[in-house]
Amino acid sequence: MPKNSKVTQREHSSEHVTESVADLLAHEEPVDYKRSILNVTGETWDKQKDGEEELDAENRPAWNSKLQYILAQIGYSVGLGNVWRFPYLCQKNGGGAYLVPYLVLLIIIGLPLFFLELAVGQRIRRGSIGVWNYICPRLGGIGYASCLVCFFVGLYYNVIIGWSIFYFFKSFQYPLPWSECPIVKNGSVAVVETECERSSATTYFWYRETLDISNSISESGGLNWKMTLCLLVAWSLVGLAMIKGIQSSGKVMYFSSLFPYVVLVCFLVRGLLLRGAVDGIMHMFTPKLDKMLDPQVWREAATQVFFALGLGFGGVIAFSSYNKQDNNCHFDATLVSFINFFTSVLATLVVFAVLGFKANIMNEKCVVENAEKILGYLNTNVLSHDLIPPHVNFSHLTAKDYNEMYRVIMTVKEGHFKELGLDACLLEDELNKSVQGTGLAFIAFTEAMTHFPASPFWSVMFFLMLINLGLGSMIGTMSGITTPIIDTFKVRKEVFTVGSCIFAFVVGLIFVQRSGNYFVTMFDDYSATLPLTVVVILENIAVAWIYGTKKFMQELTEMLGFRPYQFYYYTWKYVSPICMAVLMTASIIQLGVSPPGYSAWIREEAAEKFLFYPTWAMAILISLIILASLPLPLVFILRQFHLVSDGSNALSVTYKKGRMMKDISNLEDNDETRFILSKVPSETPSPMPTHRSYLGPGSNSPMEMSSAPNGRYGSGYLLASTPESEL
Repeated sequence: MPKNSKVTQREHSSEHVTESVADLLAHEEPVDYKRSILNVTGETWDKQKDGEEELDAENRPAWNSKLQYILAQIGYSVGLGNVWRFPYLCQKNGGGAYLVPYLVLLIIIGLPLFFLELAVGQRIRRGSIGVWNYICPRLGGIGYASCLVCFFVGLYYNVIIGWSIFYFFKSFQYPLPWSECPIVKNGSVAVVETECERSSATTYFWYRETLDISNSISESGGLNWKMTLCLLVAWSLVGLAMIKGIQSSGKVMYFSSLFPYVVLVCFLVRGLLLRGAVDGIMHMFTPKLDKMLDPQVWREAATQVFFALGLGFGGVIAFSSYNKQDNNCHFDATLVSFINFFTSVLATLVVFAVLGFKANIMNEKCVVENAEKILGYLNTNVLSHDLIPPHVNFSHLTAKDYNEMYRVIMTVKEGHFKELGLDACLLEDELNKSVQGTGLAFIAFTEAMTHFPASPFWSVMFFLMLINLGLGSMIGTMSGITTPIIDTFKVRKEVFTVGSCIFAFVVGLIFVQRSGNYFVTMFDDYSATLPLTVVVILENIAVAWIYGTKKFMQELTEMLGFRPYQFYYYTWKYVSPICMAVLMTASIIQLGVSPPGYSAWIREEAAEKFLFYPTWAMAILISLIILASLPLPLVFILRQFHLVSDGSNALSVTYKKGRMMKDISNLEDNDETRFILSKVPSETPSPMPTHRSYLGPGSNSPMEMSSAPNGRYGSGYLLASTPESEL
C-alpha cells in the first residue's frame, strides 16, 4: 500500500481512530481484485473485457429528455386493451361500479409493483436478466421467463397490428367495403352472398374478406397472402423503430404515444354529437352496486390492472434502465399509472358513445322490419286492425309506438304470439350486447362508422390509432427481449434486432394461415396469464423478502433524495404478494373450470360455434405454459446445486473512489454495526452503490453474502482487518 495513503498515516499516528473503514477506503485509488494480489480465486484478468464492462456501464444510452421517457412508458402501458378490453369489462361488471375495484387494485397492486420495476431498472441499469441476476442469482430465471413471454406475446400482438394495417388501407374508398354485402352472380341472376346475408356486412368482411377463416383449428387452409404481407409490414415497422435502440424508438414514441389521444378526443367530440350517444354513456356508467360483491369482478379487475401496466414483461425495467440514477421514478410510476387509468375511461366514453349511436340505428332497423311483419299480418287478417292503437302511424313509427303495439299484440295473442316471430326491439337489449377484442374493433365499431358522415375519414383515423397503440406496446414488448439479451450477451444491437424480427416473422406465419385467428386466441388466453403472474410474484418476493424491503427502501431514499411512503413498505412486503397469490390461484381455478376451447366461425351456418381444442392443440397449449415458466425452476436448480456458477466462490472487494463496490453492500444490519465504526448512522455506506457494474453470473449474490457474513463468505471482508504488513 502506498506510504502516503491514509491507512498508512493512521497506522503511525496516535490519534484515536473514529472513521469507518468505508471512509478510509473512500480516499484510496481504485482497486480491482482481478488485477491485484487479492485475487485468490485463480480467475484471470481480461483487460479488454474489463474495460468493455466499465465503458458499457458509463456509456449506457440515455433518453434525450424526460418527456421522451414518459411518452415511451405511456406508449407501452396504454395499448389495445385500453380500447377494447376495459370498456367490455366495465359494461360486464357493473358499469360505474366496476371503477371502484379497479381503482382499489390499481393502488394496492398496480402502482406499488410498477414503482418496484421502475426502481430496480433505474438502480441497477440493466435489462430484466441482469436485474434479477443481481438481486438474487437463484431467481435469475425471472429475466429469462420474461423474455420468453414477451416473445410469445409479440408473435400474436403484431398480427393484430397487421389486421389494423389491412383495414387502414381498405378505408381509403367510399363507400367502405364492409358497409354492404357483396353481390354474386348465380347464372343470370344477381344475388346477395349467402354467408353475408345470414350474418352482416361487417361480420362477413372480417371473417371472409380479411381472415378467409377456416371452420376449425384443424383445417389449416394454407397461408392468407394478404395477411402475410400485412404481417411483414408490421414487423418491418417494429424493426425500423427499434434498430437503433431508444435513439430510434424514443423518437417514434412522440407520434405513436400522442396521436391516439388526438384521435380519442376527436372521436369523443364526434360521438357526443351523434343521436343516441347519451344513451350509450348513461348505460355504461349506471352503477350496478351488487356486482361489487362478486369475486369474479375483482379477479377480472386485478388481471386488467396487471396487464394494463405491462408488469412482468421486462419492458418497464428496460425503459427505466436508460434513466439517470437521480430520476424521480416514484413520480413517473404515479403519473403513468393514472394516465393509463384515465385513458381507459376516455376510451370507454368513446366506445359507448359510438355504440349508443349504433344501438339506436339497429333498434330503428328492428322497428321497421317488425312493423312490416305486422302490416303483412293485418293485410292477411292474421291480426285485427282493432289491436293497433289509433294514434300509431306506420309511415312514422317510433320505438315508443312500436313497443306499445307490441305489448297489446302479445297480451291478446298470448297463446300464438311466438308463431308471429315479432321482436321486442328494446334499446336496452342492443346496449347489453357485450363485445370485446377483435369483435369490438373489427365488427361492432366498424359497423357504427359506416353510418358516420365522411365515414372513410373516421375509419382511417380509427385504424391509424390502433396501429400506433399497438406499435407503442410492441416497442416496449420487444425492448423486454432486446435490452436484457444485449446487456447480458453483448451482441450487436442492430444485428440482433433485425435477426429477431425476421425470426419472429417466420414463426408468426402460423397466425396468418386461414386458421390463424384460432392460434391468436390460444396464445392470448394461455401463453402469458399464468407465467406472468408467477414472474411478478417472484419479483416481489426477490426484492421484499430475499433482498430485503428495509435495504431496498434505504437505497431508494439515497437514489430519490427522499424516503418513499411507508405504504410501499407494507404493500411490497405483505399486501401485493398476498393479492398476487390469490390472483394466481383464481387464474389456475379459472383455467381448470373453463373448458379449453375457442369460438370457430362456421361458414355454412354463418355463425360462431364453440369448439374444444383437439389433442394436438392441447399439447401446444400446455407446452406454451410450461415453456414460459421453465426458466424459473431450471435456473434455480442449476445455481442451487452449483451446476453453473452463481458467483458464490468469487472474492470481490472491487471499489471505486469514494464508494465501496460490493462487500459492504451485502452486510446485514447487525454486521454493519459491528463492522463499520461510524459516528452517526448517516455515515454508513449505501447498501447498493449509486453506480455499479453488473458482473454477471460470476459476481457475489446479495442473498448469499448476507446469509453468511462471517462464515463461508467471510473472506470478502478480509481487507478490513488484515494488517498492512500481511498484504
